[in-house]
Amino acid sequence: MPGLPAFCLRPRDLRRGAALTLAFIAAVGAAAGTGCWDRAGAVGAAGAGLAAAGTQNPAAGPETPRETGTGTATADREAVARAAAEAAAEGKSGKKAAEEVVSRSGDRWGMVYDQGEYAAFTDDLDGRWTGVGLWIESRRDDRIAVEKVQPGSPADRSGLRAGDRLLSVDGHAVTGLRVCDVVALLRGGAGTPVVLHLTRDGADLTETLRREQLHTEPVTVRELPGGITVIKVASFSRGSGEQVRAAVRAAKPGAGFMLDLRGNPGGLVTEAVTAASAFLDGGLVATYDVRGAQRALYASPGGDTARPLVTLVDGGTMSAAELVTGALQDRGRAVAVGSRTFGKGSVQMPTPLPDGSVAELTVGTYRTPAGRSLDGSGITPDLTAGDGAEERARTVLGGLGVGP
Repeated sequence: MPGLPAFCLRPRDLRRGAALTLAFIAAVGAAAGTGCWDRAGAVGAAGAGLAAAGTQNPAAGPETPRETGTGTATADREAVARAAAEAAAEGKSGKKAAEEVVSRSGDRWGMVYDQGEYAAFTDDLDGRWTGVGLWIESRRDDRIAVEKVQPGSPADRSGLRAGDRLLSVDGHAVTGLRVCDVVALLRGGAGTPVVLHLTRDGADLTETLRREQLHTEPVTVRELPGGITVIKVASFSRGSGEQVRAAVRAAKPGAGFMLDLRGNPGGLVTEAVTAASAFLDGGLVATYDVRGAQRALYASPGGDTARPLVTLVDGGTMSAAELVTGALQDRGRAVAVGSRTFGKGSVQMPTPLPDGSVAELTVGTYRTPAGRSLDGSGITPDLTAGDGAEERARTVLGGLGVGP
């Protein structure tokens, strides 16, 4: 299964106005040096998740919803908080007690973060993190493998490459661990060393790397012959939505667009809605419910609704990226080309615990404008394509009058 930059389901925007996080369990890290998602193993890129305006900093009391992976089982937040409080009163770890309750609940994407982890995750929303520059994935045989290496990173300079199997981090065996747990081992302060034991083609490798502050650009733009503008969105981290809108405004008259969301693990809801607004003139983008109460997300008016648009998607298209794809597809604005998307459609909300840690528990689901729930099923593209997806997209745009 394809991997993504390593992240973990994490809180998205902790400030007022950043609320709904439709993020895959993504915490920029391992893939970016640390971070993780568990797509049965895949990891994601910086800024996975979605945030809708409206709530306050969860640390101050209100909760911030966030979308997670498939499955609807959830832990009882009162039971989690009670277990943490009782443990803390006895001088024990409140976080560990909370984790035990979440684990027993069957909430597949429930997570508990300490204060340091929670604070570190916020950096991911800016497309920056501290790590070694590895995107990792968990394979079906429980092996942890390198999916890709960030150019110029410590991992790249040491010669690590895609396909290397990661055996241990600082002496801790990683085979069979969740990607998020491996990411936690990879994380650390800038300048601190981390020892990786790997195997490549049957040969053992041991590399000592020093973690660095890393950065990735969430949106890149390139031009193809015939007046096609390709907008690649690696993740919906902070500022990415406006970058998409700027790219649309800057495109030549008569141009067609490819919105490439392949391998995009998600991001802030506000950024996803802003990106969708680049191609819509207002209207519904998605609905979501939190413990039975339905809410809606709307596009801003004034987007480009005339020039032809194709979205490129694959099994690594998740969360916020699926929300954008579903909105454009349901509203007849874009033709989706590629392969079925991941299928993340459940919502999590963080609950502050007495010891300062934060538990994120599944509370609901989100749907496309047509009412489709993507949780577990994903989006089926209008046209199926594998490695030749971009070429097929060019053919579609050509049929819509773009090109020579």
